[in-house]
Amino acid sequence: MHKMKWLYPGMGVKRWIALLVLGVVVIATGLIILWNTPMLSLYEETILSWVQVSELNPFLLGSFLVALGSLFLALAIKGGIRSVVGAIHPSDVPNLVEHVYKSRNLQKGLRIVTIGGGTGLSTMLRGLKEYTSNITAIVTVADDGGSSGRIRDDLGILPPGDVRNTLVALADTEPLMEELFQYRFDWGEGLKGHSFGNLFIAAMTEITGDFEESIHAFSKVLAVRGRVLPSTLESVRLGAVYEDGSTMLGESSVPQGHKKIQKVFLEPGNPEPLPAAIEAILDADVVVIGPGSLYTSIIPNLIIPGFVAALEATQALRIYVCNVMTQPGETDGYTASDHVQALQAHTGHRRILDYVVVNKALISEVQSRKYAKERAHPVRVDEERLERLGVKVHRGSFLDHQDLVRHDSHRLAAELMGLASLYAKPKNGERAG
Repeated sequence: MHKMKWLYPGMGVKRWIALLVLGVVVIATGLIILWNTPMLSLYEETILSWVQVSELNPFLLGSFLVALGSLFLALAIKGGIRSVVGAIHPSDVPNLVEHVYKSRNLQKGLRIVTIGGGTGLSTMLRGLKEYTSNITAIVTVADDGGSSGRIRDDLGILPPGDVRNTLVALADTEPLMEELFQYRFDWGEGLKGHSFGNLFIAAMTEITGDFEESIHAFSKVLAVRGRVLPSTLESVRLGAVYEDGSTMLGESSVPQGHKKIQKVFLEPGNPEPLPAAIEAILDADVVVIGPGSLYTSIIPNLIIPGFVAALEATQALRIYVCNVMTQPGETDGYTASDHVQALQAHTGHRRILDYVVVNKALISEVQSRKYAKERAHPVRVDEERLERLGVKVHRGSFLDHQDLVRHDSHRLAAELMGLASLYAKPKNGERAG
């Protein structure tokens, strides 16, 4: 019944269907004359007898009709495609052919899984989405500060902030839509401080009754390349144990400027991992951990039961992208190897990394002084110690040469894809390299 709607008034395709049928009939007629063979019907015999009586040249007439019918077919196909495309062509896509070609190539890209949260992850994803649409971003849900924390406490749903940022980073939509979902209210009783995207996810969770389904709805609105998954659907809180033996509960309270973190933990202690997240890791070509806050964005995912086992079992290339700068209250004075050692300590010193990607570009004196006032410094790359920890070191210049010291999304993505292209899939359970 739905197929008959192509013939409804206003569809703009009936004329092209009629021309298509006419073209087929004309070509068939021309072939009958050329072959001079009645095969199926009285129509064919009538055509051949008419040609004989009219004393026309069968070869010329048949060739002309085949050419004319082919022209009709070409016009019908071209007109039909234009009519359909004119109705569905995205308004923000100037070149549909280029858009389709790019989309098809992205669908053939590597299966990449990223693990983390925060600004660092979002920055990297903006670059990776230009190489593949087979991206699965696994995001922490331990946030309890700002708008996310208020929504979590008031509505009893998982904090949407990191999920929202990741979805926007993977979006293939108009800048105005991105600006809308990142818009933060600075007015209104109860609204002040909330982002529109967080409220949208909260509303969709209430409507669908499912946080994961709300993410799916958000993805469709923003035309997201890939998918975003929470690491768990359980309401977890992040806590820290410091070297002086004290503890603190709450992700926003973990960074303590005067205390050094010994380890972090989750309450409840054994949350169920999202099965789709584990499956994505096992099925990946490349798994990228970080960049992002070591103790509050990355490790909270890895200490969920099932993640370490999946990272050990996967045949994917496993990469850790080390931060460019230390983070006050979390990684004060940390070198690159200190970051890796913290990951290993929280994952039972099991082999979950093949490479660590580090930045070799120098920051400016102005940037150095500015960050030093905030007690943040460039992460020193101690390559020998990194190799003793069992990971290969890959250096590159990844800095975004702007006011803030952060990774350049396109440079980092290009380096990661280049590293992935050099990696040969393991055979007989052994890793290449």
